[in-house]
Amino acid sequence: MYRERPAGVAGAVLWTSTNPGGERVSRVLPDGCVDLIWSSLAGLLVAGPDRTAFVSVSARGERWVGLRLPPGVGPAVFGVPADELRDARVPLAALWGDQAVADLAERVAADPTAVLPALAAARLRAAGGPDRLGARVAAAAAAGVPVAAIAAEVDLDPRALHRRSRRLFGYGPKTLTRILRMRRALDLARTGVPLAEVAAACGYADQAHLTRDVRDLAGVPPTALLAG
Repeated sequence: MYRERPAGVAGAVLWTSTNPGGERVSRVLPDGCVDLIWSSLAGLLVAGPDRTAFVSVSARGERWVGLRLPPGVGPAVFGVPADELRDARVPLAALWGDQAVADLAERVAADPTAVLPALAAARLRAAGGPDRLGARVAAAAAAGVPVAAIAAEVDLDPRALHRRSRRLFGYGPKTLTRILRMRRALDLARTGVPLAEVAAACGYADQAHLTRDVRDLAGVPPTALLAG
């Protein structure tokens, strides 16, 4: 009962999930993103960038709609550095105030798939758009570029890159690169490529290195994720 599609704003993805049965537990893998989420039970929430998998519990009948903002975009939408949201799920009211969110609540509940993207787009316009550095660093990290080379590419020394990355992504470029490499490896493995070949293609030393890295970040080995 999970679906996603392009949201039409800043490269974001709009996802929906409905739980018609009993309590459901799912594993959400880290991806460098920040999500604006509406829950039919919990209201408006913000899911910060995770360093490891987050175990989500959905109640019977609960409906979720989320706007997944690409790495580096969240701070411009929410008005806080990403590292203040790292590994956290917080009510939107904690960031924008009770009255501001109360004024939004009825409108969002009536049509969250339309209102969440519109809300993010308006916040981005007011902020002058996302920090352009975020897209450059994220693209390089997703391509597996070494951190020193990323720093040189964006004309920052490594310490400055680390500081800016924490504000944009919630963690430094090394962690972002590691997370995005895991995502790339799992996407490739899901096409049927053997794990040993996936490891070589994605820059791991060997299959054992891939397995250790996935276990550290996802909490389970890649075979468990692929089976699920």
